[in-house]
Amino acid sequence: QVQLVESGGGLVQAGGSLRLSCAASGSIFNMRWYRQAPGNQREFVAGITRGGSTNYADSVKGRFTASRDNALNTAYLQMNSLKPEDTAVYYCNTQRFGIDYWGKGTLVTVSS
Repeated sequence: QVQLVESGGGLVQAGGSLRLSCAASGSIFNMRWYRQAPGNQREFVAGITRGGSTNYADSVKGRFTASRDNALNTAYLQMNSLKPEDTAVYYCNTQRFGIDYWGKGTLVTVSS
């Protein structure tokens, strides 16, 4: 079983930056970031493989950067040039043996 704990959310003005962290209880392979805004479905934001390959949703390309520290079993999401529409609860997600694991999320609020 894998436990994921997100941190780093908060309130920031539009144009600002935040760095989210996702600490895992053990070795992780692929890691994905999702977000869910009020009244919306959860959506994919970014993904990073164990080797460091990344992919992003079109809405965050060029602004968000996923990274990881395998020694610390931690993934990061650097979010720059934040917009009010980035306001959401951000979750990290991984799979092991076909089972999905989710953190409890961290709230990001971007004020205009």
